[in-house]
Amino acid sequence: MISYRLVNRSKDREFKTNHRSTEGSSVIVKTGRFGQLTIDEQDVITIPAGVLGFPEYTKFCLVDAADDTLILWLQSLDNPEIAFAVLEPKVFRTDYSVRLSAAELRELKLENVNQSAVFSILTIPSDVTQMTANIKAPIVINLRERIAKQVVLQENEYSIKHLMFKELRAHLITIQSQAGSEKPAQEPRVAPVAVKDIPPSLTVRSLQA
Repeated sequence: MISYRLVNRSKDREFKTNHRSTEGSSVIVKTGRFGQLTIDEQDVITIPAGVLGFPEYTKFCLVDAADDTLILWLQSLDNPEIAFAVLEPKVFRTDYSVRLSAAELRELKLENVNQSAVFSILTIPSDVTQMTANIKAPIVINLRERIAKQVVLQENEYSIKHLMFKELRAHLITIQSQAGSEKPAQEPRVAPVAVKDIPPSLTVRSLQA
């Protein structure tokens, strides 16, 4: 991998990637799925331990594919060919909760559990009706510090292959019916998601609570 330097007003930060950066506080990454993206430094999410199976990739951003499915993509900035489809579990399982240990809270620097967002990694086969979500090992993001961790939950009821297409479709139909015939002010486009715009999931709990 080629090292590049991300220039910031206060200090330089060095990431590892296959693509060069621009000056200022943003990075240009040419991804395999979405083409060229410009990511603000404030929207870079660090996963120190990486995603399970991919520990070498630690810098990510969330991307909205603008396809009206609510599915986002966790795009690696270290390897532009790597992107994981993700979705908030509460979309398809309203009773879902994530209970974190004191050690996990420390790793995430999470002082307030209500400052976190939770996403499940999806597996989307050619038959989309068989898509599954890994609700056993969600990605928890500290929205203030932009640090994340994939945690493995102890609850036996949670599966790594939770079927959820029917629930997702029902949720989308509800949203569409509420929106009616209203048209968006502008055509949606593929774009990185601003971390500051991500609402807290309100599904994280402390084991001590």
